[in-house]
Formats: sequence, structure tokens, C-alpha cells
Amino acid sequence: MRFSRYNFNRKKSFYSDLSITTWLIIITSLISIIAFVLLNLNKDLINYFALNPNLIFQGKYIWTLILHMFVHGTPLHLFVNMFVLFSLGRLSERIIGRKRYIWFYILSGLFAGLLSVIFSISFGNSPFGEKVFGSPNVYMVGASGAIFAIAGLFVMLLPRLKFAIIFFPFFTLPGYIMIPAILFVTWAVSILAGLPIGNVAHFGGFLAGISYGYYLKRKYSKKVQLLQKYFR
Repeated sequence: MRFSRYNFNRKKSFYSDLSITTWLIIITSLISIIAFVLLNLNKDLINYFALNPNLIFQGKYIWTLILHMFVHGTPLHLFVNMFVLFSLGRLSERIIGRKRYIWFYILSGLFAGLLSVIFSISFGNSPFGEKVFGSPNVYMVGASGAIFAIAGLFVMLLPRLKFAIIFFPFFTLPGYIMIPAILFVTWAVSILAGLPIGNVAHFGGFLAGISYGYYLKRKYSKKVQLLQKYFR
């Protein structure tokens, strides 16, 4: 079921048959690999790839508000995010349609990045604030904000859809329990352990997802009800 119309008469090709999720994974992987290579050659190039709140606040490297979504710090970071995107993105794309999906993904990641900048600049200048909201001097990369937006969308549209943690695949809970729990636990662990995790970006993406999901739920209430009956 889709909220958007689909033209079944359009001519198909190998490239058009690829899902938006697949394209996002390919593009993100290529940009991340390029960043790995270039940053190993010259670490000063990080300003061109990663989001730095202080620099954004100064009006510099504005494009990183979007580009940082396609860059990852380590191969493991890239693998985990792309695995989750592959797992969640395909169904989300089929539900809301390709055009809505790509705009939703990009705008959610942009919102997550902006929220991180605002919170780190406003509250991250003390030791405690840095632990909770992130430091304005720390670089941020990754697609987690946009991925949490997809998860938030499912919380609103398919709240009983079962979610599992990548490292504990046999432990599942409904999305309306699992996703907020992951947000809370990750945030708490990062504060206690002093880990540089983009918790505000995760929360911002989740907020964007549930907001858009609420809009779709109100506008397409009958379709959402049928969808929820199918995914009990």
C-alpha cells in the first residue's frame, strides 16, 4: 500500500529498478570511502566533510549540514548504519512512496543536524552540557539522525511492528517500546561513559519521524488503519 500514486506504465531500466534505499546506501558508502581515503591523506579536510557546530554557527561549511549524513567515521559505523537503513528503509519507501521517502530522509537528517548545532552551541559549553548535548567543537558524521526518523515514522504508522537490535537479533519488542528505549539507553550510556555519540541528532531524527508519521496518520487515517491490520 502506498500513499502516493505509482505509474505502472513507465519504462524500466536497471537504474530505475533500484530502490531509493539502495541508492542511498551506494552513495553513502562511496562518499564515506572517499572521505576515509582523503582524511587519511590530510586530516585538515575534515571541515569539508563533517559537521562542526562552531563552524556552522560562524556561517562556514554550511553544506556539511547535509553532507555529514553521507560520511561515517569508521567502517563499522558505516556498516551498522547501512544495515539498519537497508532493514527499515525498504518498507518505509514502499509505504510512503519514493518521492516522499527521499525528501523525508534528507529533510529529517538536515533537521537532526540543525538541532545538534543549536543544542551544542546553547548548552554544550560546560563539562556536564558537553556530555548531555555534545560539544560545539566536536565533529559529527553519520546517517543516524535520518535513520531514527524512519524508525520514528514506524512508531506512528506501525507501532506494533517488532524491532530487534542488530547485535541481539533474537530479542524483539514493538517499535513504540524499542525505539524510545534505544534512544534513552544510548543517551544514558554515552553520558556515563563520556562517549561522543550524536544523541541530539538521534532525538531530532526521531522527532521528525513521529511528526511526519502523525501528519500521515491524520491525513490518510483509513489507509493507515488497513496498514496496521496487515502488520499486526
